[in-house]
Amino acid sequence: MAVAPALKHWRTTLERVEKFVSPLYFTDCNLRGRLFGDSCPVAALSSFLTPERLPYQEAVQQDFRPAHVGDSFGPTWWTCWFRVELTIPEAWVDQEVHLRWESDGEGLVWRDGEPVQGLTKEGEKTSYVLTDRLEEGDPRSLTLYVEVACSGLLGAGKGSMIASPDPEKMFQVSRAELAVFRRHVYELLVDLELLLGMAKGLGEDNQRSFQALYTANQIVNVCDPAQPETFPVAQALASRFFGQRGAWLWPFKETVRKCARSWVTAVRLMEQNPEFIFVCSQAQQLEWVKIHYPGLYAQLQEFACRGQFAPVGGTWVEMDGNLPSGEAMVRQFLQGQNFFLQEFGKRCSEFWLPDTFGYSAQLPQIMRSCGIRHFLTQKLSWNLVNSFPHHTFFWEGLDGSRVLAHFPPGDSYGMQGSVEEVLKTVAQNRDKGRTNHSAFLFGFGDGGGGPTQTMVDRLKRLCNTDGLPRVQLSSPGQLFSALESDSGQLCTWVGELFLELHNGTYTTHAQIKKGNRECERILHDVELLSSLALARSVQFLYPAAQLQGLWRLLLLNQFHDVVTGSCIQLVAEEAMCHYEDIRSHGNTLLSAAAAALCAGEPGPEGLLIVNTLPWKRTEVLALPRPGGAHSLALVTVPSMGYAPVPTSASLQPLLPQQPVLVVREADGSVTLDNGIIRVRLDPTGRLTSLVLVASGRCQPSLPSPSAWQVDPRPCSFCPRAGRSTAHSNPPMAVDWDPNGAGQAGLVAPVLGAYLPFPQPTLSSWGAKEAIAEAARGNQFVLFDDVPLYWDAWDVMDYHLETRKPVLGQTGTLAVGTEGGMRGSAWFQLQISPRSRLSQEVVLDVGCPYVRFHTEVHWHEVHKFLKVEFPARVRSPQATYEVQFGHLQRPTHYNTSWDWARFEVWAHRWVDLSEHGFGLALLNDCKYGASVRGSVLSLSLLRAPKAPDATADMGRHEFTYALMPHEGECCAPGRCSALLSSEPQFPQQSGNCCSPTPPPPLSATRLSGPRPGSFQDAGVIQAAYSLNFPLLVLPAPGAAPAAAWSAFSVSSPAVVVETAEASPKGRTLVLRLYEAYGSHVNCWLHTSLPVEEAFLCDLLEQRDPAGDLPLRDARLELSFSPFQVRSLVLVLQAPTT
Repeated sequence: MAVAPALKHWRTTLERVEKFVSPLYFTDCNLRGRLFGDSCPVAALSSFLTPERLPYQEAVQQDFRPAHVGDSFGPTWWTCWFRVELTIPEAWVDQEVHLRWESDGEGLVWRDGEPVQGLTKEGEKTSYVLTDRLEEGDPRSLTLYVEVACSGLLGAGKGSMIASPDPEKMFQVSRAELAVFRRHVYELLVDLELLLGMAKGLGEDNQRSFQALYTANQIVNVCDPAQPETFPVAQALASRFFGQRGAWLWPFKETVRKCARSWVTAVRLMEQNPEFIFVCSQAQQLEWVKIHYPGLYAQLQEFACRGQFAPVGGTWVEMDGNLPSGEAMVRQFLQGQNFFLQEFGKRCSEFWLPDTFGYSAQLPQIMRSCGIRHFLTQKLSWNLVNSFPHHTFFWEGLDGSRVLAHFPPGDSYGMQGSVEEVLKTVAQNRDKGRTNHSAFLFGFGDGGGGPTQTMVDRLKRLCNTDGLPRVQLSSPGQLFSALESDSGQLCTWVGELFLELHNGTYTTHAQIKKGNRECERILHDVELLSSLALARSVQFLYPAAQLQGLWRLLLLNQFHDVVTGSCIQLVAEEAMCHYEDIRSHGNTLLSAAAAALCAGEPGPEGLLIVNTLPWKRTEVLALPRPGGAHSLALVTVPSMGYAPVPTSASLQPLLPQQPVLVVREADGSVTLDNGIIRVRLDPTGRLTSLVLVASGRCQPSLPSPSAWQVDPRPCSFCPRAGRSTAHSNPPMAVDWDPNGAGQAGLVAPVLGAYLPFPQPTLSSWGAKEAIAEAARGNQFVLFDDVPLYWDAWDVMDYHLETRKPVLGQTGTLAVGTEGGMRGSAWFQLQISPRSRLSQEVVLDVGCPYVRFHTEVHWHEVHKFLKVEFPARVRSPQATYEVQFGHLQRPTHYNTSWDWARFEVWAHRWVDLSEHGFGLALLNDCKYGASVRGSVLSLSLLRAPKAPDATADMGRHEFTYALMPHEGECCAPGRCSALLSSEPQFPQQSGNCCSPTPPPPLSATRLSGPRPGSFQDAGVIQAAYSLNFPLLVLPAPGAAPAAAWSAFSVSSPAVVVETAEASPKGRTLVLRLYEAYGSHVNCWLHTSLPVEEAFLCDLLEQRDPAGDLPLRDARLELSFSPFQVRSLVLVLQAPTT
């Protein structure tokens, strides 16, 4: 007799179905309780505990001792290996048999010497399929090994995910047994979960929602969990409805094992589901698996050939999108794309960076030049203030390059295939009507684990289900092809993709950030010197393998949770060890290259001074003297070349600049004056005045080719004015060579300083004050710094309301170096009862900026230290250096988009300028900054306590500098001089250049920025010089007697960023970029023996139309604003 239909109450019906599949309620009689049938304990269990991460072959040879379910093991970061001996009952023939394993730590099952399955409770992987059907002839006894890491899916935080790891935490195995798995129960559970999801997600106003709920209720009516013969009827109801079915919180070494656990599980899924495609985005992880799990790696390569394993991203790691230099970002793609091509036969066409803390405006250009046209992320969904307006759009970078960008509308890379997530993906799509496709990223992310069979089964059922969006298991290539075919109406976003969250990562773990900046510099210098040595020495072998290893180490530490400082203490310590390795090996390689450069050159034994930047530099430098002392010398070194160390016998006539004057006033204040800027410090060390002194000094300009000469008329501060001047200010005497030979006098011991060029411009009608009236610069300020949750990651806007100036004591300021070639003053400051600071304020002869050498002993809790400079400058926007260029951000809070940028990132400099005058703040290792109104602020140190309670604690050293500037050239008729007062075009002989002009450029004049800009004033060059000090290298044997330059550029707007050797024979690769934001034609001169030159992309592939004719050792190049260009120089065959 048929059951009469009943009037259904929505809530009770919904809860009835929920209880039927619940893992908590009524499991004695519901469907979930029947998922596993008969079970039996493992035959024997034994274990071995070790603090090391041993390879399998070594681990299984250890002494295993009896163990039991419930035993404790640990502590954190140790590893417990279990030997699991199994005997399958004869009665289980024709059944699917699983090993059920539940432990607090992440596990990896080994069978016959190969990893076969990852196990983790948090990742819903608590069983391993021994056999999907036990046959008569199958062995009944076997031995498995389970490698259990003493850490969870998201590390081992004490009390919360991001808390510092608990070093004493212990772990347990709570289940180890054999069981019969009931596949038909599992299938019905998946059906009912999806029906519930539709009923909830579509809501009570949707007809399809009621259909889903009524179908689920019918299944409950006909299905008796204790009687499997009722299941076919229930499955038929479901089928009718769905249609036809078809390092950050753990160390790097643990990441290696996470890769194995995740990917061996993915391999099993690919075997069982031919339509399933698994995506992997980091070449570094693949290399780890290749080294440590070669059998698994071979399977991945096989599935890649089938199209199921899809390497994406094109980078070495998923790096941070803000802090790495432009060259480091290029190397991420170069190393990653070359690895994918070598190992999997093709490069990636999409950049896959789902989780990082912002995206530089130069990424589109770098992507396009590395063969990538598509970009995927979802992190901007985390914005705290503004919702990003698009999910699919074109992203246009700083130079105008565009890529197709997609943000999955589900706003997650860890979805699980639920109906709610699918509906959310469609409902939230902000580009509905412009595009009809979007990505749905599923699997356990962050801590690894990846997708599960349950997730795959859910999505299979949704491929063609009425009332729901159509779901298709697909590849990134298919997704972007579909988006591209429907892209005619897409909008364009121009500029950076700024994440309105996690802006504490610009400052957290200052030592990591300092190590990153220093190692980027070291690798730059090593590559340049090694390239020059290769070109000049037949015997020199370019250290390509060593450099690749050092680069990969640096790139690894630019992972988005390492260089940002949002990592545990163990990872931070590893990073510092890696940086020390790079420094040590880099310095060894520098010495080897310097020795090769000196080989065969006549000259005295001693030291070589090397300039690795593409402009001539005159700087005060500390040179080592016998007995361990140092003496100051003013040296001139040509661009990308070297000069010998001056000796007392080689002193030249005198420098026209004013020596540094140091005056201590009666009130305890100190004034430093070098004739370019005048610095006044109050008795506590704060800056009361910073004056750009009026002197009529000439300014390097960009004349047209017809004006490429030096005006002979006198200019009091122009070295080319045809006169020499002597100054004497005991205890020093300085001499100047009007011919610029690069020698100078010596004086008292202190640190080196840097004089960039072009020289600063100074007004001829009066001095200009840079510090706001009645204000104090170099003001240290302390803020309370307690974010809402993400401690190491976030600094909230409300921290600005807790501003507390740190006040010093009068009388702590003292004179350091008393003047002449250098003047300085120093002071100490008690920041709090626990933290203190000392600082030396330094001004060098001829230097356009004042430096602040700072040492801090920092022991705070949730405090934020900054330094502020109120400027006598008014502008609605400030300029910040980014990779290969700069951009503007507002100095006001007009809109919510402006307000959300209360703390931003920059690289080496920030500038605030009005017409004709400005103030630039330079640094050598900081990234966090802000300009609010007219106050420039540099973020120095934080004190978060999670996930690393020791972050930033201890001693720090860093330098920042302040550079007031005008940007206009000298008044007409006074002085028309090129960079450093002369064009630098070295002769082939290898000696310094003569001022012979290059041939005229084709129909265009050299263009530059508008008068009055920071570009004209040399801010960019000054920041480079602060970060790339002149190198003083020992010369084994005779050092060269004459200065020599390898490369120079006719336009100051173009920077030669990199010179490295290509693996393709005797070839060099140069990377240049336009730094001012202008269209420019220029000449690149080289004194190297070049046979052929041509343009290439960032992957060093030849541009078919990029041949460059070589004219008198010069190459003509053209640039658009912020364009990055690479070129290859094929060197002539070496002569004996």
